[in-house]
Amino acid sequence: MQNETLQKLTDHVQVPRNGEIIDGKILAIENLAMYLDIGPRKTGIIYGIEYQNAKNVLKSVKIGDTISVKVVSIENEEGFVELSLREAEKEIAWSAIKEKKEQNLEFTVKISRVNKGGLITEFAGIPAFLPTSQLSPENYPRVPEGDKAKILRKLQSFIGQEVKVKILDFDEKAGQIILTEESKESEAMQKAIKALKVGDVVEGHISGIVNFGVFVKFSLPDAPANDSGLEGLVHISELDWQLIEDPAQVVQVGQDVKAQVIDISQGRVSLSLKSLKKDPWQNLNYKTNDVIKGSVNRFNPFGAFVQIVGTGDADVDSKIQGLIHISEFGSEVKMKEKLELNKEYEFQILSFQPQRHWMSLRLK
Repeated sequence: MQNETLQKLTDHVQVPRNGEIIDGKILAIENLAMYLDIGPRKTGIIYGIEYQNAKNVLKSVKIGDTISVKVVSIENEEGFVELSLREAEKEIAWSAIKEKKEQNLEFTVKISRVNKGGLITEFAGIPAFLPTSQLSPENYPRVPEGDKAKILRKLQSFIGQEVKVKILDFDEKAGQIILTEESKESEAMQKAIKALKVGDVVEGHISGIVNFGVFVKFSLPDAPANDSGLEGLVHISELDWQLIEDPAQVVQVGQDVKAQVIDISQGRVSLSLKSLKKDPWQNLNYKTNDVIKGSVNRFNPFGAFVQIVGTGDADVDSKIQGLIHISEFGSEVKMKEKLELNKEYEFQILSFQPQRHWMSLRLK
């Protein structure tokens, strides 16, 4: 009877499972190992590479502290449950990241570094990136003509500062988080933004130019006389149907424009200038194997961009570009031997997809 009772009690003792996150109380810390009490009749151990990986954390704990760990092996040759502190931290961190993303929660990070694309920080030990395009309108580095060196210097002023952010996206396999900063617009401004809807057309003026697009300041029709207006971003890809490398080449600060609302999210208004312009791609009747004339206007590592010429419509000629892929030549060196910038050639169309605004070519 006593043996049966003991067996029943043993059956009810929860045995840790591989991969499970559990709490353990630190019993002892040695030079190369840490021992933890993880429940009735079980002692856990962190040692070897797992001990080395946890060294930074171990500096801040002491005997008697309770920490979260992950079960690596339910029993080794010495009878201990092998544990990982680092793996537990990573799993707990990703769980918190998913929760913040799902619930759209705001939190604070400290900027540690910058690069030409934005601000670099971390959350729970995981690298996080705040792209320049995801900064609030108030924090965009507005630099005349989008000078990249000046933009980088402006971004460097954020190092050491705390920024309130939300999670825009994440990739657990790659170990990366993409952040976004909400607009700090006033409550009245936020209310005005809510009055907008996708498809609305607004009138305003170019209030700033950055390397990835332009800002447009505008007011709603029923806004009060003292209204300072709203501001939206026109991404560089939404400026025109042609490929734009420098926004300052097509618009200037103070210029009056009409724009269409294409997205409203995270307190931001995204606008488009090109959606109000006639799509030149829809005027073309090309088909595969047609021969056309074009002028090479840009090289890049995956091919050459070709400006179409001779359609009879100057507006179309200025905005339609095709790509001749690097594979047509074998290497970038050979491509540049065959083609010269600003020189006109005959090309054969390999693929023409006007709905995708795509044309691939080969040199005839």
